[in-house]
Amino acid sequence: MNLKIIFLILLIPFIGCNGCSQSAQKKRANRNNNSKPSSSRDGQKNIIKMIKIGGVYQVPVEVNGVPMHFIFDTGSSTISISSAEALFLYKQGSLEISDFMGVANFIDASGNISNGTLINLKTIKIGNRELSNVRASVVLNLKAPLLLGQSALEKFGKISIDNRNKEITFE
Repeated sequence: MNLKIIFLILLIPFIGCNGCSQSAQKKRANRNNNSKPSSSRDGQKNIIKMIKIGGVYQVPVEVNGVPMHFIFDTGSSTISISSAEALFLYKQGSLEISDFMGVANFIDASGNISNGTLINLKTIKIGNRELSNVRASVVLNLKAPLLLGQSALEKFGKISIDNRNKEITFE
Protein backbone atom coordinates (compact mmCIF):
# COMPACT_ATOMS: atom_id res chain seq x y z
CA MET A 1 0.00 0.00 0.00
CA ASN A 2 1.26 3.45 -0.86
CA LEU A 3 2.85 5.25 2.12
CA LYS A 4 1.09 8.50 1.21
CA ILE A 5 -2.28 6.77 1.45
CA ILE A 6 -1.34 5.32 4.84
CA PHE A 7 -0.44 8.78 6.11
CA LEU A 8 -3.71 10.24 4.85
CA ILE A 9 -5.66 7.42 6.50
CA LEU A 10 -3.95 8.29 9.76
CA LEU A 11 -4.98 11.93 9.30
CA ILE A 12 -8.65 11.26 8.47
CA PRO A 13 -9.76 11.45 12.13
CA PHE A 14 -8.25 14.93 12.32
CA ILE A 15 -9.80 16.32 9.12
CA GLY A 16 -12.63 17.83 11.13
CA CYS A 17 -10.17 19.64 13.39
CA ASN A 18 -10.93 23.31 12.88
CA GLY A 19 -8.36 24.79 15.25
CA CYS A 20 -5.59 22.21 15.00
CA SER A 21 -3.24 22.30 17.96
CA GLN A 22 -3.20 24.91 20.69
CA SER A 23 0.24 25.94 19.50
CA ALA A 24 -1.16 26.62 16.03
CA GLN A 25 -3.87 28.80 17.53
CA LYS A 26 -1.29 30.73 19.56
CA LYS A 27 0.91 31.18 16.50
CA ARG A 28 -1.97 32.53 14.45
CA ALA A 29 -2.85 34.91 17.31
CA ASN A 30 0.79 36.04 17.53
CA ARG A 31 0.79 36.88 13.81
CA ASN A 32 -1.75 39.59 14.56
CA ASN A 33 0.30 40.94 17.45
CA ASN A 34 1.80 44.36 16.75
CA SER A 35 5.15 43.42 18.33
CA LYS A 36 6.35 41.46 15.32
CA PRO A 37 9.86 40.06 15.44
CA SER A 38 12.38 41.95 13.40
CA SER A 39 15.23 40.93 11.21
CA SER A 40 17.93 43.03 9.65
CA ARG A 41 20.77 42.61 7.24
CA ASP A 42 24.25 43.83 8.11
CA GLY A 43 26.50 42.95 5.18
CA GLN A 44 26.01 39.20 4.86
CA LYS A 45 24.48 38.83 8.31
CA ASN A 46 20.83 38.03 8.94
CA ILE A 47 19.93 38.92 12.53
CA ILE A 48 16.73 37.42 13.92
CA LYS A 49 15.15 38.34 17.25
CA MET A 50 14.25 35.35 19.42
CA ILE A 51 10.83 35.44 21.04
CA LYS A 52 10.07 33.97 24.46
CA ILE A 53 6.88 31.94 24.24
CA GLY A 54 5.86 29.74 27.14
CA GLY A 55 9.30 30.03 28.72
CA VAL A 56 11.08 28.81 25.56
CA TYR A 57 12.94 30.96 23.04
CA GLN A 58 11.64 30.56 19.54
CA VAL A 59 12.40 32.04 16.15
CA PRO A 60 9.90 33.21 13.52
CA VAL A 61 9.95 31.01 10.43
CA GLU A 62 7.78 30.96 7.31
CA VAL A 63 7.01 27.44 6.13
CA ASN A 64 5.66 27.39 2.59
CA GLY A 65 4.55 31.00 3.16
CA VAL A 66 2.81 30.31 6.50
CA PRO A 67 4.29 32.15 9.54
CA MET A 68 5.11 29.93 12.53
CA HIS A 69 7.41 29.97 15.57
CA PHE A 70 10.00 27.20 15.93
CA ILE A 71 12.24 26.17 18.80
CA PHE A 72 15.85 26.56 17.62
CA ASP A 73 17.11 22.98 18.18
CA THR A 74 20.65 22.13 17.07
CA GLY A 75 20.18 18.62 18.49
CA SER A 76 17.33 17.73 16.16
CA SER A 77 18.40 16.13 12.89
CA THR A 78 15.45 17.52 10.95
CA ILE A 79 12.81 20.16 11.11
CA SER A 80 10.03 18.55 13.09
CA ILE A 81 6.35 19.45 13.17
CA SER A 82 3.31 17.85 14.77
CA SER A 83 0.62 16.07 12.79
CA ALA A 84 -1.73 18.95 13.71
CA GLU A 85 0.64 21.47 12.09
CA ALA A 86 1.01 19.26 8.99
CA LEU A 87 -2.76 19.04 8.73
CA PHE A 88 -3.04 22.82 9.10
CA LEU A 89 -0.52 23.32 6.26
CA TYR A 90 -2.38 20.75 4.16
CA LYS A 91 -5.75 22.45 4.73
CA GLN A 92 -4.19 25.82 3.80
CA GLY A 93 -2.94 24.33 0.52
CA SER A 94 0.66 24.85 1.64
CA LEU A 95 1.39 21.13 1.79
CA GLU A 96 0.41 18.78 -1.02
CA ILE A 97 0.21 15.02 -1.43
CA SER A 98 3.35 15.17 -3.58
CA ASP A 99 5.26 16.62 -0.59
CA PHE A 100 4.90 13.37 1.40
CA MET A 101 8.08 11.32 1.05
CA GLY A 102 7.34 8.25 3.20
CA VAL A 103 7.57 7.01 6.78
CA ALA A 104 10.57 6.68 9.07
CA ASN A 105 11.50 5.90 12.66
CA PHE A 106 12.82 8.71 14.85
CA ILE A 107 14.67 8.68 18.14
CA ASP A 108 13.63 11.49 20.48
CA ALA A 109 15.71 13.18 23.17
CA SER A 110 14.62 10.60 25.76
CA GLY A 111 15.77 7.71 23.53
CA ASN A 112 12.28 6.53 22.58
CA ILE A 113 11.68 5.39 19.01
CA SER A 114 8.54 6.65 17.30
CA ASN A 115 7.08 6.48 13.82
CA GLY A 116 6.75 9.58 11.74
CA THR A 117 6.34 10.79 8.20
CA LEU A 118 8.97 12.50 6.06
CA ILE A 119 7.82 15.49 4.06
CA ASN A 120 9.38 18.04 1.75
CA LEU A 121 8.88 21.68 2.69
CA LYS A 122 9.05 23.75 -0.48
CA THR A 123 10.31 26.86 1.30
CA ILE A 124 11.69 27.75 4.72
CA LYS A 125 12.22 31.47 5.23
CA ILE A 126 14.03 32.95 8.21
CA GLY A 127 14.45 36.70 8.05
CA ASN A 128 15.69 37.52 4.56
CA ARG A 129 17.06 34.04 3.82
CA GLU A 130 15.04 31.38 2.07
CA LEU A 131 15.76 27.69 1.62
CA SER A 132 14.08 25.43 -0.91
CA ASN A 133 13.11 21.75 -0.66
CA VAL A 134 13.98 21.08 2.97
CA ARG A 135 13.32 17.66 4.49
CA ALA A 136 11.16 17.61 7.62
CA SER A 137 9.50 15.05 9.86
CA VAL A 138 5.90 14.93 10.98
CA VAL A 139 5.55 13.47 14.45
CA LEU A 140 2.28 11.66 15.09
CA ASN A 141 1.73 13.64 18.28
CA LEU A 142 -0.69 16.55 18.26
CA LYS A 143 1.22 18.41 20.98
CA ALA A 144 4.75 17.96 19.60
CA PRO A 145 6.66 21.26 19.44
CA LEU A 146 7.91 22.76 16.21
CA LEU A 147 11.66 22.16 16.06
CA LEU A 148 14.04 23.95 13.71
CA GLY A 149 16.65 21.22 13.25
CA GLN A 150 19.75 20.45 11.24
CA SER A 151 18.00 19.72 7.91
CA ALA A 152 17.61 23.51 7.68
CA LEU A 153 20.32 24.84 9.99
CA GLU A 154 23.20 23.13 8.18
CA LYS A 155 22.23 24.98 4.99
CA PHE A 156 22.64 28.39 6.65
CA GLY A 157 26.36 28.05 7.37
CA LYS A 158 27.68 29.90 10.42
CA ILE A 159 25.11 30.57 13.13
CA SER A 160 25.71 32.42 16.40
CA ILE A 161 23.44 33.05 19.37
CA ASP A 162 23.51 36.23 21.46
CA ASN A 163 21.56 35.37 24.62
CA ARG A 164 21.99 38.85 26.10
CA ASN A 165 20.28 40.55 23.14
CA LYS A 166 18.04 37.56 22.36
CA GLU A 167 19.27 37.33 18.76
CA ILE A 168 20.37 34.63 16.37
CA THR A 169 22.74 35.64 13.57
CA PHE A 170 22.99 33.69 10.32
CA GLU A 171 26.15 34.52 8.34
